[in-house]
Amino acid sequence: MAIDSFAAKLDLTLKALSMSRGRLAADLAVHKSGVARWLNGQALPSDYNLERLTALVAVRRPDFSMLDWDRDLTGFAEALGAATAPRANQRPDGLRLPSALMEQILASSELRADAYECFFRTTRPLGMMPGHFLHDHGMVRRDASGLLSLRMGIAGTELDGWLLPLHQHVFVVCSQPLTGALVFGMFNGVLQRRVEVMDGITLSQAPDAGRTITAAPVILHRIGPLSGDVAADEARYQELINLPALAPEGSVPEDIRDHLLRDFGPGAAALGGDLLMTMALARSMSRGPITPD
Repeated sequence: MAIDSFAAKLDLTLKALSMSRGRLAADLAVHKSGVARWLNGQALPSDYNLERLTALVAVRRPDFSMLDWDRDLTGFAEALGAATAPRANQRPDGLRLPSALMEQILASSELRADAYECFFRTTRPLGMMPGHFLHDHGMVRRDASGLLSLRMGIAGTELDGWLLPLHQHVFVVCSQPLTGALVFGMFNGVLQRRVEVMDGITLSQAPDAGRTITAAPVILHRIGPLSGDVAADEARYQELINLPALAPEGSVPEDIRDHLLRDFGPGAAALGGDLLMTMALARSMSRGPITPD
């Protein structure tokens, strides 16, 4: 079996099973650098590791066997239950960006997928009830296009879109499928191997009669890893988005309240503060794990 052919098949396998390379390495008890070499076309797994990989795939695709690795990519996709093999650098419907920029985002998404794939909870101020906060819940998962898809929900409203890591920031573009309303976000990124917290600013429409354009600070917390089982992760996502949206009184820590409710504007600027709402990197809460896992 050719190295480049195996690399493409392994990449397709991870996408079809919604499994990160880190999860694969853990399940096979091999180092992540070894999985990276397989995916980069630099090496083939040993016969022993290929047998274990095949058995792992067969848990989710019972008819899968060692013989399927010898199929061409189209046949291999069929063996995995995928309709077609994804094209290299396939663009998702609804997202059109210049090719050079898209290549950077795709490369960064592949490199940083393990850092950002997770279940998450946001904390943001509730403009209609000053002093109160809302929690959105959601899931980030790398999809067949190679991008990090993002789904989130609150109070019966769901958003679908993408999380786009680029340089030291993370950009979010989401839409509400039923209404077409758009939500945008920009977060301070994290260079560690796993993201625990990110802070940023969102731009959306308030749920009032005039659909008022609203910018708000937001903090995103990782609350758990994906399991690699698509059905189980979907069930967990549905549980999360049905949790109460309003944060209980007193449940938001004081440091987060202060971080989200910093004053700004002409009055604040006259006192040496900020004229505009910012989420400066110098005082960002974005971080990775405090201790190695």
